[in-house]
Amino acid sequence: MSTEDQQQDGPSPQAHAAIRGVVRGSAPAPLSILDLATVGVGYTPAEALTATTTLARSAEEWGYHRFWVAEHHGMPGVASSTPAVLLAHLGAHTKTLRLGSGGVMLPNHAPLAIAEQFGLLEALHPGRIDLGLGRAPGTDPATARALRRGLAEGADDFPQQLAELTHFLDGDFPDGHPYARLTAVPKGEGRPPVWLLGSSGFSAQLAGRLGLPFAFAHHFSSVNTIPALDLYRSAFRPSAVLSEPYALIGVSAVAAQDEATARRLARSAALGMLRLRRGSPGPIPTPEEAESYPYSPVEADFIDDWLGNVVLGSPGEVADGLESLRKRTGVDELMVTSHIHGHEARYRSYRLIAQAYGLTGEGGPA
Repeated sequence: MSTEDQQQDGPSPQAHAAIRGVVRGSAPAPLSILDLATVGVGYTPAEALTATTTLARSAEEWGYHRFWVAEHHGMPGVASSTPAVLLAHLGAHTKTLRLGSGGVMLPNHAPLAIAEQFGLLEALHPGRIDLGLGRAPGTDPATARALRRGLAEGADDFPQQLAELTHFLDGDFPDGHPYARLTAVPKGEGRPPVWLLGSSGFSAQLAGRLGLPFAFAHHFSSVNTIPALDLYRSAFRPSAVLSEPYALIGVSAVAAQDEATARRLARSAALGMLRLRRGSPGPIPTPEEAESYPYSPVEADFIDDWLGNVVLGSPGEVADGLESLRKRTGVDELMVTSHIHGHEARYRSYRLIAQAYGLTGEGGPA
């Protein structure tokens, strides 16, 4: 089917419903979670994965719409290196929560392999899987080269990889194509909706031209948020899955009993990011280590800038901050992430946000 045919036919109700988030409780918009199976100092990856499983079950109860996990490599503070494996596990421990990748870094993989993995996930957990795709490596150059043995050396052919993956998911290679007789198995009645992820304008424009939903990484590229969303909306063309743009943004958010406690927790994530940017990633440091670290003036500026992009504070302050950001950007959905030290603190942050934003019906922005 050509792009023009898809635009003429318009999106199916099923495709539209699989993409659009559901508003729960008294919340003003759908709210979702991006989780990295955070490994903090003093914890093991096994403990982090157990905590992520507990969090997913609770997120379902609290009213979060989606629970996405991200592909990262060579980062001791992140245990979600293989999203498909983790999503299969989380699906077995939840019932209604949408699960997805935020995302799979497509240049690291053969498109057929991803089509098979997510076809299998869709068969295991029908109607609950999202396939979010990124074009960055999700790691350092050396690790990217090790992952991409025999694959493309970079992300320049991402549109071609995406087209190939889509054909495998839909089973509709044109006659005469070298892969026309190949089938990605298993393949059920439906297939996961594809999302494009980005932190700049490239994926925004591509998502718009293809009529796909778009997720922007506001949590580490806030200066590009509004320009990228504008590009997405201006480039949007109706497709077989969407008649109008649908966008969400990832937001770093930390809620605690007060602003001082939330800021103290967030500094652990900030120090972890500083070390990552300097080429020495490790487990997320403790708040005590973040407080006592001897920051240089340049490092202190980095920490301040990073914290300036985190929505943090008391539950009410975070809910108000999230709603202000949603209105300012005009996005359809927010996806919060609390990449902080301590499973208990992380769990409590997500619970307080759910309550204050109105997912549970217990609260909501003023």
